[in-house]
Amino acid sequence: MDNQRILVDVPALAGELARGPASAVLDVRWTMAGPDRAGYAAGHLPGAAFLDLDAALAGPPGAGGRHPLPDPGPLQDALRRAGVRAGQPVVVYDGGAQLGVAARAWWVLRWAGLADVRVLDGGYPAWVAAGEPVETGESEPGPGDVEVHPGFMRVLDAAGAAALAADGALVDARQAERFRGEKEPIDPVAGHIPGAVNQPVSETVDTDGRLLPADELRTRFEALGLPEQVGAYCGSGIMAAQTVLALTVAGYDPALYVGSWSHWITDRNRQVATGD
Repeated sequence: MDNQRILVDVPALAGELARGPASAVLDVRWTMAGPDRAGYAAGHLPGAAFLDLDAALAGPPGAGGRHPLPDPGPLQDALRRAGVRAGQPVVVYDGGAQLGVAARAWWVLRWAGLADVRVLDGGYPAWVAAGEPVETGESEPGPGDVEVHPGFMRVLDAAGAAALAADGALVDARQAERFRGEKEPIDPVAGHIPGAVNQPVSETVDTDGRLLPADELRTRFEALGLPEQVGAYCGSGIMAAQTVLALTVAGYDPALYVGSWSHWITDRNRQVATGD
C-alpha cells in the first residue's frame, strides 16, 4: 500500500476536481445520532454522493458488536448506487471529527478490494474553510459497476486481539478515561482488553482535525514500544480505523479488531482490565 496515497489535502483535491471528476467522491458524515444526511443536503463537495455508514460500511449491530463488518452484497450495491466504477479512484470525507468515519470508509473499501482510496485530510470543514465550492441537495451519479472482493486488510477476531495485547501490540484508541474504566458512556461494561496500550485518536490529529505528519506519528507510536505488526480497537471499530490509518501512514502493518470493545464484552469469559 502506498502510504503517500492515503491522504489528500484540499488544494490537491480541488485541483483534481477542477480538471474533471476522475475520482468518485463519497460523503460519509456521521454522528452518534446516525448518518448526517441533513448535513450532506445542506452542503457537500461538488458531485459527492452520500454513503451511509450504518447501512453500507457496517453490518447490523448484534453479537458481532455495534459496527461489525458489512456483508459484501449490500456494500457493493451501495457503492454502485454511489456511482463507483471498477478501477476508479475514490476519495472519502467526513465531518472532520478526527477523521474517524472517513478512516472507517477508507478501511472498509480497501478491505473490499478497492485499490485506490484516499481520505480528505481535515474533512468537510477544511474544504469549506479553504473557500472551495459546495453543492446542496442530492448529487445523482451515474450507476457504478464496482465489484467487492473482501479480504485485502488485516482483520482481528477476539482471540487475535487478545494475543496481540499479551505482547503489548494492541492499541486502544479510546479516550483515557474510557480505557481506564472510569467512564463508559456507551457500552454496558467499562475497562479495556488486558495488555492493551492506550493511544487516544484525539492525540493523532492537530487542532484543525488533520492527521499529524508521518514522522510525528512514528515518534508517538514508538514511545508505546509497538512492534511493526500491531492491532487496534476502540468502542465499535470506527475510531480504531483512524488508528489503523495513522499507523499505516507511520509505516506500521496494522490490523483492525472490527468488533472492538462492543464485541469483546459479549463473552463474559473474556477478561476485563481497568486502570492504567
